[in-house]
Amino acid sequence: MAIGVKVLKRPVGQTSYLRATLKGMALTLSHLFRPKVTMQYPEERSSKDWTIAPRWRGTHRMLTDEQGRAKCVACGLCPQICPANCIKLVPGEDEQGNRYPLIYEIDEFRCIFCGYCQEVCPEEAIHVGVHYENSEYSRDRFVYDLERLCAQTHPVSSLWDPSDPKGE
Repeated sequence: MAIGVKVLKRPVGQTSYLRATLKGMALTLSHLFRPKVTMQYPEERSSKDWTIAPRWRGTHRMLTDEQGRAKCVACGLCPQICPANCIKLVPGEDEQGNRYPLIYEIDEFRCIFCGYCQEVCPEEAIHVGVHYENSEYSRDRFVYDLERLCAQTHPVSSLWDPSDPKGE
């Protein structure tokens, strides 16, 4: 398939770019008189005009059952569907035949926060949350193990709202 190239002809004769320059300067000057939208972040977290979207995808969270155990059944779907290959899962089984994760780790540096792990989970155990303040002093703190994932208490993200199929 050939690529079509559109050739534009340059203006002939004398051309003044003064009009375009004045339009650009007028646009810049109009921003001077608009209300300021700067939020002083650490002191001011959100307001009625500036809130985080309910579908924001942030730090992961593992939901727990009534006994405080992870709801994960180590089915292996989340590491299989993950496009960034950031989930490490080693399954185990107890005496009654119940499956559980021996090792469950998510490398937040490699994660692209797509939410596929939340969508594919049959037990709705793993969720991406709305937490976004996750700075650390060392790189190894960005590998979240099962204990740290279960200790997260932030609310979870609603990736898709069935009442809003277009995502507006």
